[in-house]
Amino acid sequence: MSKHHPTRRNVLKTAGGVSAALALGTGGVLATATAASAAGDGFGLHIVEHNESDARMKYYRFQTDAIGWNPGVNVLLPDGYATSGRSYPVVYVFHGGGSDQDFTTFDRLGIRSWTAGKPVIVVMPDGGHAGWYSNPVSSNSGARNWETFHIAQLIPWIDANFRTFAEYNGRAVAGFSMGGFGALKYAAKYYGHFASVSAHSGPASLRRDSGLVVHWANVSSATLDLGGGTIYGAPLWDEARVTADNPVERIESYRNKRVFLVAGTSPDPVSWFDTANETQVLAGQREFRGLLGKANIAHEFHEVPGGHFVRPDLFKADLDGVIARLRSA
Repeated sequence: MSKHHPTRRNVLKTAGGVSAALALGTGGVLATATAASAAGDGFGLHIVEHNESDARMKYYRFQTDAIGWNPGVNVLLPDGYATSGRSYPVVYVFHGGGSDQDFTTFDRLGIRSWTAGKPVIVVMPDGGHAGWYSNPVSSNSGARNWETFHIAQLIPWIDANFRTFAEYNGRAVAGFSMGGFGALKYAAKYYGHFASVSAHSGPASLRRDSGLVVHWANVSSATLDLGGGTIYGAPLWDEARVTADNPVERIESYRNKRVFLVAGTSPDPVSWFDTANETQVLAGQREFRGLLGKANIAHEFHEVPGGHFVRPDLFKADLDGVIARLRSA
């Protein structure tokens, strides 16, 4: 991993620069959750499976009209949550695309050890094998409205069932690859939700190179998730949707946020997937950073050796930056 290589680290600082019973009552919303409470239904989410036996990692699977199957979420609590009585900031962490990627990805990578002793709640939801953190233009596989699930349902459900700071300075969003794009998209499109955004090998420019990322989103989603449907429309795109989702066209929406970017500089030349992905990521992030710089918007970036993979050392450093930016527990 990259900790064995020298890291190009740049920080741009500018004037701009961030199971007992508890059920939601009918028609009511609980603003906070007690230390011993179990999660309940609400906000369009009905729990169909759960495991709250682990002291830190809580697992839930929901039925929701937003998604045509039952998506899961892992909620990783800080050490001592059950007895501390404290409220905590939250970071939403999004997985990348692929048939082997889901809400368990970061647990498999070791996020329990990365967060040991850190005063933050980590929420890791499903995002589809190629859901692109979006409501698609079309689907032949039933509802796949990931944006609705994450923003309109999951965030308020988390705030109602766990002791969080339900405010701008209480939330961050981060992700890898497709999830890094999702983080950048949500942070701009829903400005008041997140004070910090991190993209680890996440694309930041949808239209460059004749819209390569848009085409990839359409092809991958049609193949893996939508039964021939697409995220952005084909052959003609929904141009307004592309603009709304495109980080390089939403530059002002990153002002006064903490922005953290990671891209690899030397993808595996034998792997077309690694080369195509990280070459596009690096170019798009450089375009994005250039626009942030021109707008005097603070951001931190790391260009590091290697290709398209999660770098635990930088993810752990990112988590420390998230905690420093957000409201303290």
